[in-house]
Amino acid sequence: MQCAPSGTHRGAVDVLTKIVRNEGILALYKGATPPAVGWAAIDSVLLGSLHNYRLFLHRNGMTEMSSSGSPRLTLFAHGLAGLFAGWTSALIATPVELLKVKLQLQSQRSVVDRQFKGPIDCMRQIFRVQGPFGLWSGFTGSLAFRSNFFWMFLSFEALMRAFSQLSGTQFEISTGLANFLSGGLGSFAFWAMAIPFDNIKNRMMAYPYPNPYPTSMGLNTITLKRPSFFEIARHIYVQDVNASALFVYEGTLRILGAEKVLSSFHLNVFRADIPERHAVKVLIDYPPRTCF
Repeated sequence: MQCAPSGTHRGAVDVLTKIVRNEGILALYKGATPPAVGWAAIDSVLLGSLHNYRLFLHRNGMTEMSSSGSPRLTLFAHGLAGLFAGWTSALIATPVELLKVKLQLQSQRSVVDRQFKGPIDCMRQIFRVQGPFGLWSGFTGSLAFRSNFFWMFLSFEALMRAFSQLSGTQFEISTGLANFLSGGLGSFAFWAMAIPFDNIKNRMMAYPYPNPYPTSMGLNTITLKRPSFFEIARHIYVQDVNASALFVYEGTLRILGAEKVLSSFHLNVFRADIPERHAVKVLIDYPPRTCF
């Protein structure tokens, strides 16, 4: 939905229906190999670096006194550790997500008809056309997207502290349940902030979709002038702002009844440099609006 041309799909159910009807049920698992192999490494780097960044910030004084009298990281420090961990994991996440995006955007039913036969073939073609650094196309988008781990780990810690305040009351919950709820709600906070950047990241990685990926090194400098983060963001912004402006404009006309106009009316136009007795009278015909 994020990468398809505007108007291609009507929603998530429409996408699901089209994929199953045109490509089969197994097409829902296209591009599964890169994340299946790579996400273990991504999460290992994310959580491992998160721990070390927390220790670093703790040693450098970003602490406060807890209710028990011992120093603990501030909520901002927890968010900052998440931000740095997200940036660190982007080094591994970018190639994995790039392969996944390119494989998932192929809509041909038969593997034979697809440009990329699998993740290895996709990687080989990227190497041939863009070189090894082509696997990090969309890296700035990945950095922006993963910056939102700031909100996830900040909200996780804030929720854990809130649940700890319930200790000794009738609403007290176990530490395991508190971890589960805090993690789930923290993920909501993450995605609420990250979705716009995920949109930009995926469009950067999908480029030049919907055009075919070039198959010759000679086309590299012409066809693959990769769009920047800000170019993609500006394109999305202009589309959405124009759509919103027209939606509000047309809706306002309907609410105010401005569409109910006469088919024609007279408008007197007076020029300041012409005496009043020579006023120019102009007839302007406006056909009634029939489409909304």
